[in-house]
Amino acid sequence: MKPANKQDQLLSERFEVAFNQVHDALRDIVQINDERFVVLVKVGAKKYQVIETFKKDLEQYARLRNAIVHEKMAVGFYIAEPNAKVVHHIEKIANILSRPNYAPTIATKNVVFFDENDSILKVTAAIKQHGYSKFPIYKNQKCIGLLTAGSIMKWMAQHMESGIVNLADVRIADIMKVEKKQSIEFISKEINIFEVENIFEKAHKKKNKLEAVVITENGNAGEKPLGIITPWDLIQIDYTVE
Repeated sequence: MKPANKQDQLLSERFEVAFNQVHDALRDIVQINDERFVVLVKVGAKKYQVIETFKKDLEQYARLRNAIVHEKMAVGFYIAEPNAKVVHHIEKIANILSRPNYAPTIATKNVVFFDENDSILKVTAAIKQHGYSKFPIYKNQKCIGLLTAGSIMKWMAQHMESGIVNLADVRIADIMKVEKKQSIEFISKEINIFEVENIFEKAHKKKNKLEAVVITENGNAGEKPLGIITPWDLIQIDYTVE
């Protein structure tokens, strides 16, 4: 058994600091009545994509932390030592969990939106140009819902005659009237990604299919949309840590 040198002690100290930062962040994010690290990781991984991404790493780090803190043989003597790569990795995770990105970082930017009196041809042109499939619709400068490409297709199928649909005189309002209202939520641009995931999770528990979250300056329906987040956007978040 060899005493740890100063470099090893520094790595151990950095590891423990980062581990504690992760633990504190998990408490704030998961918010359950059990503060055990492994429990917070297990429960949090079921709710949040970012914690699920790092679940295996965090479980391994919990075992390493126990070896460092609880199984120290004597002052300066350790059974286990984190290497520089491990320390760097857990510090990166601590940074992500402690300072989560705001909602706009994962949202579709340059939102295309319309007034309910606009021609549906403007929407089909936007679908062709941008490849978007969801569009906030406004009435008297207030968002009243979401028009989806699927809703347009369904409406066209219902109004087709001899394989042809004449859209020349069709307004967005015509489709919005007959289609089931799409469920959306409005959030401030200051909300972080964990809060966004919570919004979708709460909707899921209520068996309410939330189509999208619309980001505005202050989370008001009367404000210009700054971004849109769909469930697919949450799945696509890249939490890779080099």
